[in-house]
Amino acid sequence: MTGRMRMRIMVALVVVLAWPMLGLPWLGGPDSAWAAASPAYHSPQSTARLLTDTDRVAPGTPFRVGLELTPAPGWHTYWIDPGDAGAPPTLALTAAEGVPGLTQGDLRFPAPDYMADQGVVSFGYTAKTLLTRRVTWRGAGKLMLTARATWLTCKDICIPEHADFSLTLPQGAPAPSAEAGEFTATLARMPKPAPFAAHIAPDGTLWLASTGLAAPVRFFPARSDPINLDAAPLVRTHGGLTLLTLRPTSSFDAHAVLRGVLEAGTGAGRVAYALDATPMPVPAGGRGGQALPVLWLLALAGGLILNLMPCVFPVLAMKAFSLAGMGGQGARVVRREALAYTVGVLASFLALALLLLGLRAAGQAAGWGFQFQAPGFVAAMAWLFFAIGLNFSGLLEVRGGFAGLGQALTARGGLLGSFATGLLAVLVATPCTAPFMGAALAASVSLPAWAAVSVFLALGVGFSLPWLVVAAWPGLARVLPRPGAWMQHLREALAFPMYAAALWMVWVCAREAGANAVLAVGAGLVMVGLAAWLLRFTGRGARVVALALVFLLPVLVPARQGAGAGAGGAGIAGASRFDAARLAALRARHKPVLVDMTAAWCVTCLVNERVAIDPALPALRAAGITYMVGDWTGGSPAITAFLHRYDRVGVPLYVYFPPDGKGEVLPQLLTPGLLRGLARQARPGQAA
Repeated sequence: MTGRMRMRIMVALVVVLAWPMLGLPWLGGPDSAWAAASPAYHSPQSTARLLTDTDRVAPGTPFRVGLELTPAPGWHTYWIDPGDAGAPPTLALTAAEGVPGLTQGDLRFPAPDYMADQGVVSFGYTAKTLLTRRVTWRGAGKLMLTARATWLTCKDICIPEHADFSLTLPQGAPAPSAEAGEFTATLARMPKPAPFAAHIAPDGTLWLASTGLAAPVRFFPARSDPINLDAAPLVRTHGGLTLLTLRPTSSFDAHAVLRGVLEAGTGAGRVAYALDATPMPVPAGGRGGQALPVLWLLALAGGLILNLMPCVFPVLAMKAFSLAGMGGQGARVVRREALAYTVGVLASFLALALLLLGLRAAGQAAGWGFQFQAPGFVAAMAWLFFAIGLNFSGLLEVRGGFAGLGQALTARGGLLGSFATGLLAVLVATPCTAPFMGAALAASVSLPAWAAVSVFLALGVGFSLPWLVVAAWPGLARVLPRPGAWMQHLREALAFPMYAAALWMVWVCAREAGANAVLAVGAGLVMVGLAAWLLRFTGRGARVVALALVFLLPVLVPARQGAGAGAGGAGIAGASRFDAARLAALRARHKPVLVDMTAAWCVTCLVNERVAIDPALPALRAAGITYMVGDWTGGSPAITAFLHRYDRVGVPLYVYFPPDGKGEVLPQLLTPGLLRGLARQARPGQAA
């Protein structure tokens, strides 16, 4: 054999041995390479390959197939649940030409990374990741495997990608492929069954029967819509438990299993557990209350400021007349009247707290002022305001004291009247939230029932603080003029704010239940007026008819027309309806946005619209700021979720998103100067 012949034989052997590693097709036909990796797909933003952990298959013996995704620097792909935005990868496997015998399991994802960009939270991967699927081949001969993969790669923009892969595995005794080590490393990152019990409480607290988890601890819900992703959970240990205070959204179901992945630790110590948290309240003693005193102080301050909010305007007449009646009274009478008012306020806050906690335990998302989202409640308030106005006008005479809320309330003097005034003042004040108040109420959601109730009571103490000061120093009432004929004129004058409040309630009801609600509520007002006229007679028959008219009022309660009323801010030119997807798109394009969460029953919201937003809107438009309005009048899950994201339980809420950066929560009382300042920030060279 000549030297040239030997050289040709050696070259041929090298080519034959190296051919599979080059990923090239065999010369014997059109089939794909007998290899454990397909040729790679390349794009400017990602690279993808199809891998197997074996280079041969045996009928009935499972093996793994993987989709390897490698995003370019600065780009990322997504987990099985992408979070606020994105789409998960998919992988469809088939045997070539539809040959039967291929069975496969679900596509498995390693624990993801937490990614937050300008308030948009996503779950995904910024580095090379292998998604795996368990496969079994029961056919005869070689396996010709084909795959169709889709995925989304994002940076400043998102680009959907797809690729078709194929590879051929010969039949034989399975042996680890050259890529088997990558499968082994990926399986180590896969979530493991949790070695401890996991439960989800009705208020969204995820509690684990373990305290040995390394920090940091993060939870990735398998379905992100029930959980507010933008609010990092508060993690604490207490009583042998680890507690994660999650923020539920309106789609949270307190009676459903919450599935997801819990990740603890960093670096080499990072471990992930697959959780199926079953519904169960946190055991007694399993919570801490370290922040409770701070919440009490916030609630106290918020309740005090609530007295000055425009939402309380409808009851200022009642408060003014109650205060005027204390002039010239003895210290004992003044103290008793003030304390009776305070007890009424606290009783009303207690009832609201218990009702809210009950609704949340039942899986319903209810926020502050939720009762005004029911047309029936709004109609009842319209009739009640009208009745109080008639009483102030002297057309509904009730013997025994100021309140005029019913003969039973005044039969024993002014104490029950003051108590009833406190009750009603809270009901009317609830449409809006005051500074400090929203944070306290939002935090109380994650507390045990007794602690949440204590926060509501602290809010009530703040709301009634001016009357408590009078109770502590009754001599302050001496500065008021003594009762006289002037009080009758004051009483008649204060009837007109009550009539205005009734008219406001009619308008709110029309927003919630349509134009027909005006007729229904108006008919109720006529019936209330007729009942008031009949009560002026002393005969039993007239009183029976008046009582019957009152009992017939529920028949006129209008039904809700839909999930929400209007677009909100409909009277403001240039306002667009709030849409979470459009907000995310605008932020991705670095466009400034002002979000206004409002409601027709929120007086503070309406005052801000007229006093601050209307005058500043031309400057906002000139600066390119999109003004989005969310109407919470009839309730909205999307708006409720947005409120929760910013630790609010009621309106108003104003959030400004600059071209770059996170959303900034604005004060609840706006000024034109503040909004024009935002316009100057959006375009520094623009004269606003």
